[in-house]
Amino acid sequence: MTWLKIALPLGVLVAGYFAMKGIEVSAADNVEKEVVDTRPTVTTFSLSPENITVTLSSYGEVLPLETTNLAAQVTGEVESWNPKFVSGGIVRRGETLFSIEKDSYEAALLLAEANLSSAQAQLIQEQAQAEVARIEAKTMPDARVTDLYLRKPQMMSAEAAVKSAQAQLKIAQRDLENCQVKAPYDALIVSRDISTGDYITQGTSAAVINNVEYAEVTFPVAGFDRHFLSDEIIGSEATLVLDDQQNTHIPVTIHRDTGVIDNATRMTHLVARISDPYAINDSNPAIKFGTYATVLFKGVTLENVFRVPQELVTNRTLWTLDEENNLVSHTVEVIREDGSDFLLRGTFDANSVVQSLPEYPQEGMPVRVINHNDDLVANRVKTQ
Repeated sequence: MTWLKIALPLGVLVAGYFAMKGIEVSAADNVEKEVVDTRPTVTTFSLSPENITVTLSSYGEVLPLETTNLAAQVTGEVESWNPKFVSGGIVRRGETLFSIEKDSYEAALLLAEANLSSAQAQLIQEQAQAEVARIEAKTMPDARVTDLYLRKPQMMSAEAAVKSAQAQLKIAQRDLENCQVKAPYDALIVSRDISTGDYITQGTSAAVINNVEYAEVTFPVAGFDRHFLSDEIIGSEATLVLDDQQNTHIPVTIHRDTGVIDNATRMTHLVARISDPYAINDSNPAIKFGTYATVLFKGVTLENVFRVPQELVTNRTLWTLDEENNLVSHTVEVIREDGSDFLLRGTFDANSVVQSLPEYPQEGMPVRVINHNDDLVANRVKTQ
């Protein structure tokens, strides 16, 4: 019985040992049979060449087309002024802004009319006398017929007197009309410097007004953007995006190029013109002078370029796959940055552009493709 007590534990130990060895051998066989793919995984997508019209943007301030320092053209006392002739008021072209006392100018007009009538009467008399002299001269010897006898000097003097009287009449009419000071255009009153009862002289400053028939935005174009300006940029349509809560969009026209390049910034400047900025003729939103706005306008059309997310291009290098799913690098020409994308040209396989690169990509590195997305770029464009 003693030997059984010793042999039984030894048997259990031996059986456990061989069982453990059997499990290890079985596990080793399973490991040897599994093949582990250590290649990094990537996703790819396809690109298609496009013709893309470049959209350029700049920034500027809305300013009036012209500002006028309005002055009196006659001397006299201010009788009245238009209720809209106040700071911030809007007046129409030809509307009376203020009136100057006109009694003396009405009298001057009557005097000029009287002088003209007198001069015309004198001319009629001289014409009659000259006609009599001409008839009499036909019966006289030629030696006695002179210009003085024919009253030619008297006729010239009478004609000159009529012209002088006509000129005085025009001046009197003009001065009388200038007693009513009118707006030269649809205008915003910036400031008014006169009041009822003021005695003003010719040239006295009366007000400062801004033209509201048109406004302009002068905006810079950087040197790197000048290459993308279209030859037909002048006269083309653009969009003004106001710097307000609604980001209001207003159609404008590129009116002109200022024709110079700034010495300090090396920028050129274009001018956009806005019709009826204060919306006095329609229901569009008013654009106040001094508002800052973004100008969006079309440039040239780039033909056969690829739109690629910026994160896929590093140091002008784009990665694709060859037929055996190995990484291939390509040097590309970045034409322009457009939002979060690059517009580029290059020679590469546009059907296998790598979207998600390994952490340290190498030329010829084998990779495993887990997804191919043909609609990636199209979806990105739609969401921009």
